[in-house]
Amino acid sequence: MLYAILAYHEEAKITSMSSEDQAALMANLLRIQGPKVEDGSLGPQVRLGATREACTVRARGMVVDGPFAETKEHLLGFYVIDCGERDEAIAFARELQQVNPTAVYEIRPVPLYIRGAPLG
Repeated sequence: MLYAILAYHEEAKITSMSSEDQAALMANLLRIQGPKVEDGSLGPQVRLGATREACTVRARGMVVDGPFAETKEHLLGFYVIDCGERDEAIAFARELQQVNPTAVYEIRPVPLYIRGAPLG
């Protein structure tokens, strides 16, 4: 079963980190992701752009600035992981959270995944 692990964080905390701290965080996250990449269970991993650059398409095609909801924590990225059961996805999210302790990870089943055209 595929699961999406949605990464929420206070965007200001991430953007205020020094480049060295951001690099260290990414190195730790990549270390945790490595075994899942190697065994083929980790799919797309996405870091989203700044929420100030986001827009939302609402009913009847109306476009508004910003993310869907005004919250303290914003969706900043996500992972797609193939797991035999939900507990495996939870365990991976806990590993991610150990190296990024101020982040919040939401796990959702992905009942439908349609592979798109290659990006590159």
